[in-house]
Amino acid sequence: MKLTTASAVGKWLCGFWLLGVLGHVLLAQTPPAAPPPDAGQAWEELMLAARPPQPPDEWRTKEPTPEQLAEFTKRNAEMAGQAADQARAFSTNFPAHAKAKQARDIEYQLLNQAAQLGDKTRAAQLAALEEARLQDPKTTEDERFDVRMRQTMRPFLRPADGNKDAVLAEMEKSVRVLQKEFPKRQEVFEILLTLAQAQLENSAADKSRVLAKEVADTASGEFKENAAALLRKLDRLGKPLKLKFTSVDGDDIDLQKLRGKVVLVDFWATWCAPCRAALPEVKTVYKNCRAKGFEIVGLSFDESKERLQKFAADQGITWPQYFDGRGWENKFGREFEITSIPTMWLIDRKGNLRELIARENLARKVEKLLAE
Repeated sequence: MKLTTASAVGKWLCGFWLLGVLGHVLLAQTPPAAPPPDAGQAWEELMLAARPPQPPDEWRTKEPTPEQLAEFTKRNAEMAGQAADQARAFSTNFPAHAKAKQARDIEYQLLNQAAQLGDKTRAAQLAALEEARLQDPKTTEDERFDVRMRQTMRPFLRPADGNKDAVLAEMEKSVRVLQKEFPKRQEVFEILLTLAQAQLENSAADKSRVLAKEVADTASGEFKENAAALLRKLDRLGKPLKLKFTSVDGDDIDLQKLRGKVVLVDFWATWCAPCRAALPEVKTVYKNCRAKGFEIVGLSFDESKERLQKFAADQGITWPQYFDGRGWENKFGREFEITSIPTMWLIDRKGNLRELIARENLARKVEKLLAE
């Protein structure tokens, strides 16, 4: 699958902790001509320790229970912390080794992940390590920014227990502090884009638009382009959505002819695990709300027509599907600038696009539009 926003922040925000570690591993310096055997063994053991447990295969098609997810998260945190200890031991025992600095970087990455996963002991270790880095005159500006960025974002990577409006407002305040400290860093714009997306997901399109416009007006390159794309998407809200095609089963589909109904436009694919995981809820909402005036239109990013039709038949998917076999080059995917799936939009009875992020609380959002 593709990511909604690119580059540095997005990678460390949403990846497994091993990804950050391997990034440093790949930048390894050339080792001494004849490294001590014990150092070599210690390094190999560290690399083995940096391999996290993989999620069970069944999670690809079935979401884990809260208990299963909690246990998996706890185990990941424990392993990250233990590997961090090994990284620190390596840099302490072999301070002159070519990979000593790399080991220190790995320790920092792993402590970040352990803390992010809820290990309070490792969080305290991380705080001490970060303070030492910020006070060290040898710390480069890039390293200093990395520390401050992580400190800024860390509180908001945990599940929000309270009011989302308040959480997002506090997040923006923290980002503004970072922006003042590092006014020339383009990465701050990526964080603002992440915040803009979060506001959109929180049904605060106006706040999302303000942030996206700021980035579009002041950033450059990729961040400017991504902000402009988000603004174009936001501009579709409240306006009629034109969508007309012949379904994979040969039926003519036209959103204009579905006016008077609430319509879910589902961008998805059979190979997309999150799409499959969301399917049971979509089917339930369809079953419960169709008689009230609810319909679904699927826009498939599949490349195999046979696979799509078989999957639909096996899963009891009866709503129409668009298919052109182009995968990510899908006609409507390109037209609507879809960069990740599943993406779900909701159209009201008047034919206007009302929701760009419909997946969360889908049933409630559908019922709300049906009641209008």
